[in-house]
Amino acid sequence: MIPFNKPFLTGRESQLIEEAMSLGRLAGNGEFTKKCHEKLSADYGLDNCFLTSSATSALEMSALLVDLQPGDEVIIPSFTFVSTATPFALRGAKLIFADSRNEHPNVAVAELKRLISDKTKIIVVMHYAGMACEMDEIMELANQKGIVVIEDAAHCIGSNYKDRPLGTIGHLAAFSFHETKNISSGQGGLLVVNDKKFLDRADMIWDRGTNRKAFNQGKVSSYSWHDHGSNFYPSEITAAFLLAQLEERTFIEESRKRIWNFYAERLKSLANIGYQLPKLEEYQSNNHHIFYLICPSKEKRDGLIAHLRQQDILAVFHYLPLHSSAFMQSKEEEIADLPNADFFSDHLVRLPLFVELKEEELEKVVEAVLSFS
Repeated sequence: MIPFNKPFLTGRESQLIEEAMSLGRLAGNGEFTKKCHEKLSADYGLDNCFLTSSATSALEMSALLVDLQPGDEVIIPSFTFVSTATPFALRGAKLIFADSRNEHPNVAVAELKRLISDKTKIIVVMHYAGMACEMDEIMELANQKGIVVIEDAAHCIGSNYKDRPLGTIGHLAAFSFHETKNISSGQGGLLVVNDKKFLDRADMIWDRGTNRKAFNQGKVSSYSWHDHGSNFYPSEITAAFLLAQLEERTFIEESRKRIWNFYAERLKSLANIGYQLPKLEEYQSNNHHIFYLICPSKEKRDGLIAHLRQQDILAVFHYLPLHSSAFMQSKEEEIADLPNADFFSDHLVRLPLFVELKEEELEKVVEAVLSFS
């Protein structure tokens, strides 16, 4: 079976984990966390970083930082993972779901304009497949209304909007280092604080709501509880694993680019028979996180997945729209139809894409897709 994903190991993970163990401090927020923060800043332009145990945790920190209150409205895309929504639902916010663009799963700016109300406190944008949303328009709209923009950058490490790294544009941003992501720590995440008014609180919230940082810097004689917070940061073992991955970013990026371009070239003829392939806008870069096809119908999509499985190839669909989820239906709230989110949910299929995918395996995937279409 050719899997959909296979976590890549650089070979340095065990060595760095042993180094972390030798330092005798494993609980987190130590030397290897610091090294990861420095590497993320130097290589990706991500400053004011806070490693977290997951992207979900980073979004939970964001909800606390914005001081979200019950009844506040948060606009989020419907075509996204549940973790884009749950941190805000936990704070009692009213979730307002936005539809995707006609031609791409990213949220439509016109939808954001339509959905903003006097109660809107946050807009969450998710850059699908590492391809940027229309951030200039979104930031202008939000800043005019005093709304906080949070980038769900779970797919985005190494991708840009124009010449700016994704995750550096919104007021806050959350990254994922899950095992399915380009850079992985098995399970892990990152909060990036771009609006410095949130920075001091972020330090406290990250460390259980305490002023431990000030204590470690010798500014206070003891640390105590000052704010909401939780134990958001990962262990030094996880940070050491992540550092090994960050050190090999160039190899990882080049390997994924080779695979993505192979698919794009060999499958381009599908556009002639009703399939859509990923297409980048002028303002988008590509970190080669996902290669997807938009099939002509749901029946074709389901049939293609089944056909590939018969050939021992695991291809998968992606999100079920959140607006029509069992959780939202149980609330008995009136929820508008979001046809584009439904369309992408029914028509999109993702092909295997991981660093160690061999050329003969790529050939097999391509031949199987073409033989079905």
